This record gives sequence, C-alpha cells and structure tokens, in this order.
Amino acid sequence: MFACVVHKAGDLRVEELDAVPPGPGEVLVAVTLGGICGSDLHYFHRGSVGDFQVREPLVLGHEVVGRVAALGAGTEGPAVGTPVAVHPATPCGACPECERGRRNICGRARYLGSAARMPHVQGGFTQRLAVPADQVRALPAGLDPRRAVLAEPLSVALHAVRRAGEVAGKRVLVTGAGPIGSLVVAALRHAGAAEVTVSDLLDAPLSVARSVGATATVRADRPDDPAWPEDVDVAIEASGSGAGLGTCVRRVRRGGTVVLLGLLPPGETGFLGNVVVTREITMLGAFRFDHEFDDALSLLASGLNVDPVVSHTFPLTRAVEAFDLAGDRAVASKVLLDLGG
Repeated sequence: MFACVVHKAGDLRVEELDAVPPGPGEVLVAVTLGGICGSDLHYFHRGSVGDFQVREPLVLGHEVVGRVAALGAGTEGPAVGTPVAVHPATPCGACPECERGRRNICGRARYLGSAARMPHVQGGFTQRLAVPADQVRALPAGLDPRRAVLAEPLSVALHAVRRAGEVAGKRVLVTGAGPIGSLVVAALRHAGAAEVTVSDLLDAPLSVARSVGATATVRADRPDDPAWPEDVDVAIEASGSGAGLGTCVRRVRRGGTVVLLGLLPPGETGFLGNVVVTREITMLGAFRFDHEFDDALSLLASGLNVDPVVSHTFPLTRAVEAFDLAGDRAVASKVLLDLGG
C-alpha cells in the first residue's frame, strides 16, 4: 500500500509501506479520500505544529473517509464494503477529563497523524488504515464521501461554536476565512446567528466564506473599512495569528466572548490583557471535538451548505503538488487527496 509520509520540513514523500492487518477490536478501512488540514501543512512546511515536532517519519492525515475492508478477530462493526468516516481521536477513557465528559482535552489521547507523542501516531493518508471499531462511523444513507470528508473539520467548527454559548440572534465576528473559518460560518448560521462578519487578508477565502453564509466580509489589512463591525457579541479567532486575536479582543463588546480556535505560533503570544480585564471579556479555548463528529455527519447528510469549501482534488501520487497548492490560500481552500482505496 502507499502512504503520504513527512520526514522533516519540506520533505514529503509517497512511500510504499507494509499493510497492517486489523487486530482484535479493530476495523481495516480502505481509505478513499482525505482532506489536507492546516496542521498537515505545518508539518510539511515547518516540521512542526505548535510545540509538536516531527522526530520520525510520520504518515499525515486525520480527515479521512473510505469503506470497510476487513474486521479484526471478534470485532463488531459495519459490514465489509460499508462507506465509513473515521473519528481520529483515541482518548484514554480513564483520566479526570475523560470522566468529566471532556475527552477532547484528554492528555493521553492519540490522534491520527500527530507528532505530539513518541512514537508518533501514524495518520490516515494511507490506502489501508486499521483503527479501533468505535472510531468508525457508517455514513448516513446518501451522503457523498466528498461531503463526508468534511466531518472532521466541521466537528472542530461545531465545538468552537458550542464553546461560545448561545449564538442565536447574535452578532459574530470570525477572524480567518480558511476552511475551518468558513465551516465556523456555516455552523454559526445553522445555530441561528443573526450576523456573521468574516475577516481575512485575501479575497479568495472571503468569497468562500460568503458562499457558505457570511453576512459580511472585510479585508483584515484594511482597518478603516466601514464593513468592520463594532461591539459584536462573540468573536471566534480562526486565523491562528496574534493579529487575529487582537482584532477579536478589540471588536467584541463589553462582557462579550472570544473563542480561541486557531493554533497560535509556538511560544508566547501577547494580547490586550487590560482590555480583557476592564471590559470583562470572557476568553475560551476550543480544541478539537468529541461527540460533535456524529452531529457533523448528520448535518452534512441533511444538506448543510459547505460544498464551496472543497476546492481541489489530487491523486495520492501528486501529494506534493496537492500540498503546495493547499498552502496557497489565494487559490485553494480545502484540498482533497484521492487515495484510490
């Protein structure tokens, strides 16, 4: 089988690997499509995501769909041939966070395609992937795999919106119109937000944000643009930049809420602490997701407006080209790999 493997910054290869059969309690998935995520791009370009450094060859990818190829001994799961999506997280199930129902922040969790642990957790950009059966979800009837592959990033967006609290009827600012930011827009509109303004440095991603429901867009490098909202109820930072965080803090109303979703650069990032104090702004982090994965699949099956987020599809053999394009935000949004499984 073939897989997409990063060895260090700038060193991405399509390599032939030995197939690993499913063990007891596991399902072998023939992966058909995978979405290239911002974290995959960071591993490719920088050799790291936040503080997680690539220290050994790592199969990338955690946004994957496919079909069941085999079941491990004694495993109960969808029948062979069933179209499925893969939940990428394996929480420990025993730590205080897991016991409190916050499995997404389990400190011992394993996540597909992550260098957070050593040895690394190999990812889903491989033609055959063995995973625990409880991480496999049969696709709802009629759900196109090209939509289903958005379940993981949509889950991230849903979790961030839920962290913000009740948003129905509220005014919201989203900084960053990449695939996650645009999916946040779709999630906000589904949750009933009255106004959703999105900022970005580029026109192309702002166009995608408008197509999935943004009521207004504004260029982040045009501070005097009258499209900028004042005193929004909620601001969601999805750009992963200190400037985006500063914009959220400045634009949210007194007593409002800021949700930090995008991962900031490694190390410390300064922010307007006095503004947070004097305006009693609530600041919350949003990391990954848990049960939102099932909700995301249901929403995708029901026709949630997200199709414009997917911009390109490449065969696995052209993975380097796909990653290069995915890093060009002036052209691409969500880029998919066709693994041919």
